[in-house]
Amino acid sequence: MKVYFIGAGPGAPDLITVRGLKLIQRCPVVLYAGSLVPKEVVAEAPPGARVIDTAPLTLEQIVAEFKQAQELGHDVARVHSGDPSIYGAVAEQMRQLDQLGVECEVVPGVPSFAAAAAALKRELTLPGISQSVILTRTSTNSSPMPPGEDLGAFAASGATLALHLSVANLNKVVTQLLPHYGADCPVVVAYRVSWPDQTLISGTLGDIVAKTDSSGITRTALILVGRVLGDADFFDSRLYAKDHSHVLRSKP
Repeated sequence: MKVYFIGAGPGAPDLITVRGLKLIQRCPVVLYAGSLVPKEVVAEAPPGARVIDTAPLTLEQIVAEFKQAQELGHDVARVHSGDPSIYGAVAEQMRQLDQLGVECEVVPGVPSFAAAAAALKRELTLPGISQSVILTRTSTNSSPMPPGEDLGAFAASGATLALHLSVANLNKVVTQLLPHYGADCPVVVAYRVSWPDQTLISGTLGDIVAKTDSSGITRTALILVGRVLGDADFFDSRLYAKDHSHVLRSKP
């Protein structure tokens, strides 16, 4: 018996990986985060499969499902949104599986920041503008930020920021970023990217709060911040330059 932690991607059913979908199609037990994983994905479970929405469950109840599957010798497809490596709450489940002596495997998925960049048709790293993307969040009642992981400190780098689980704290985010990026820095609030109701709110640090407030969006949104989102004047990468050679391309 094995538990497969599967990243379902940002929302669109056809953005799950082939490997992840094949596992869902064969596992007799499918546990999925129903608040963010579309039902079309788990509808691919085999006939008679035990399909459970874990959104209303506690960790203990989820572990009870693992134990039951272990007793029956049934593989489990544990389906999370996006990619399990980012804010997936999978680590505590893996710890419980270790105690049960149950093997697990992780299948990556399309993360929300990548899906948002695709929807915007933007590259998050541009030569001379930003060569780093910082994935972070702000403190909430459920998960405070560790000491040293201060948004202002991250902003001092000038890197592209992808802020998860923080749209409810947008005022605080803007206040901390303004001294580093300036009021004219481009910002995008990306709501439910790849879902039918996808909404992309483009603005600047100076007006994004007002724009987002008027939209009514308070959750399930990613905040992207950085000059790469605007009309920044960047130079071409050296990768395809005529006078640049590498192992796969000789000098002219």
